[in-house]
Amino acid sequence: MKKQYLIVLIFAGLLTIFNACQKGTAYKALIVTGQNNHNWKSSSPILQQVLEQTGLFTAEIAKSPEKGGDMNTFNPDFSKYSVIVIDYNGDSWSEKTKTAFVDYVNNGGGVVVYHAGDNTFPEWKEYNLMIGLGGWGDRNEKDGPYMYYRHDSLIVDSSAGRGGNHGKRHEFEIKARNTEHPIIKGLPQRWIHGADELYAQLRGPGKNMEILASAYSDTAKGGTGRDEPLLMALSYGKGRIFHTALGHADEDGGPALECVGFITTFQRGAEWAASGKVTQKVPYDFPTMTGSSLRPDFKELTLEGDLAKIAQYDITKSTKYFSDLQSRIRYEAKTPADFQIFEKQMIKVLESADASDDGKKLLIREISWMGSELSIPVLQELAKREQLKDVAEFALARLQPAK
Repeated sequence: MKKQYLIVLIFAGLLTIFNACQKGTAYKALIVTGQNNHNWKSSSPILQQVLEQTGLFTAEIAKSPEKGGDMNTFNPDFSKYSVIVIDYNGDSWSEKTKTAFVDYVNNGGGVVVYHAGDNTFPEWKEYNLMIGLGGWGDRNEKDGPYMYYRHDSLIVDSSAGRGGNHGKRHEFEIKARNTEHPIIKGLPQRWIHGADELYAQLRGPGKNMEILASAYSDTAKGGTGRDEPLLMALSYGKGRIFHTALGHADEDGGPALECVGFITTFQRGAEWAASGKVTQKVPYDFPTMTGSSLRPDFKELTLEGDLAKIAQYDITKSTKYFSDLQSRIRYEAKTPADFQIFEKQMIKVLESADASDDGKKLLIREISWMGSELSIPVLQELAKREQLKDVAEFALARLQPAK
């Protein structure tokens, strides 16, 4: 028994190594946090989870001393990491730590500036060059111009005024501005983002910066009436910086962090900052203009998970998992062989004695348009049951060849 157990352990280890190789290079990420006017205790673990579930990153969290503490004790070794995520808005770092960070980016290190990370360090020139645009912290015209879009023209506005503002949290449309950049390439031209703070009136040097996406700041929500930049890509020395103003965190995450648009652009932005390329596919559940798309546990649903939930479906409850299955099929299935992968898994549920009739009805309706003769035997059996007779006969009429 011990020998067999050892063999299993060795096999499991080899499988883990194989899967890691299949997924590609594992980048090391450091999430810098510990002080923020936002809920960093909620956001930082979620960012860690979101990075690691790509299979491309291992992520650690570095916490600074509490506000007013001895910042001389905060000295992360940035050089150990491929990308640094800034989930921080608080006391200035020590000169030693600032110098180490600038050297890290100058030498090719990647950075992701997340949400209120563009509020911090208003006095630090190099940091403001890295983030391009920032807000709050008494920023004003001395820190650089406003940048926004008017009728699709980029406006550089040096007028006087505060830096940083946002209206009420709400869902809003995001518009891609650079569809050829690796972070944005393949995403929809427009999509609806989950309820969030829409940062506006950001200002700064804006050098070596590409605006990747913007959103209209609606005056009805307390906004500016302008299209405000929200996703940016920058360079500093040899380093790459991805700046996302999205992602306000509630106690349990909330819709801004749960939004697939945020998750996807954050993951892709981190990979680009670390490597200069993006290998991740656009997920099937990426939002469109029909509405936002949320992942309450921040993870992409699996086919197996969808079917397990559908198998126990109760007609009085949400059709979330069935809708997810439909979206997955329409996005991923391109050939008859692709459709049969889904069909075979759905047949297993239809054959299961434990699956609910309501769940089976949903799957039969889906099979009626995308199934094949593989489903005919199980449909013939289900047609013998009073509860499923009508829907099974409907599917059979569509799938059986005309005599």
